Amino acid sequence: MERILHITSGDIAGESLRKSGVPGEVFVWHDILYDGPREPGYPREEVLAARALFLEKATGGGLKRQEILEGLGAQYRKLESAPDYHELVLWFDACLFDQSMLAHILACLTCKGCNSAQLICVDSFPGIVPYNGLGQLSPEQLASVYVERRSVTGEQFCFAEQVDRAFATQDHAALVELAHCSAAPLPWIPAAVARWLQELPDETTGLGRLEQLALDAIRSGCTAPAAIFAHVAANDTPPQYWGDITLWAKINELATRRLPLVKIHGPAPLLPQWNCRETLDSFVIVPMPEEG
Repeated sequence: MERILHITSGDIAGESLRKSGVPGEVFVWHDILYDGPREPGYPREEVLAARALFLEKATGGGLKRQEILEGLGAQYRKLESAPDYHELVLWFDACLFDQSMLAHILACLTCKGCNSAQLICVDSFPGIVPYNGLGQLSPEQLASVYVERRSVTGEQFCFAEQVDRAFATQDHAALVELAHCSAAPLPWIPAAVARWLQELPDETTGLGRLEQLALDAIRSGCTAPAAIFAHVAANDTPPQYWGDITLWAKINELATRRLPLVKIHGPAPLLPQWNCRETLDSFVIVPMPEEG
């Protein structure tokens, strides 16, 4: 029997894929590859250590550095084993989170001399509006797109290295060039990169787009975390690359600026960012008075 390895980006999508009846082993990759300290291509041990610290902070300490480091190591060991499988299938969607991950995985495969992979990128699905990603698809819907997998071309592998380098180094000029690439071999990359560029601090407000959307929601009267999340999701441009962990971090940043823009009332001074659904209802976020 042929051995098939499927790699995707989210636990919900991974679980649905396991239930889909599609043959093979499913492996879920975890990392925020559009941000944080790293280097292009396959990482060195010291870089993984730096990323573990970054991700510990990104989850508000919900995940511990050693746990993250062990998980990262397991991911790259799994990727090294890809040539042991008859087929490697990459399942991603068009959002920034997935596209930066796709580029990195392809760049790492190139580093290890592996130039064979199948790609399924689902950027829309009939009847699902707005479509944000694979996590919205049922097992049956995922099975229905399996026939759409295509071999990753040499040009796509080369382009992925370029994209991975731009994200790893946060080369602004390179990112702008990618955002305006009219014939990208990975056609979902320009929009994903353009969305990341919107997260750079605005020259006037000093806020990235997600921070600004959160602040707008709070100033419009949304005080509960769930209401803020819904407001921001409705006003951001799909596909949505962020989740609750990222949004709570942005709200915490609004509250801890030198001149705070919001005030968090609750059982803790900041929103918890990990496994926090039961406690979130205890928090209220209000805007600070606007200057002038």
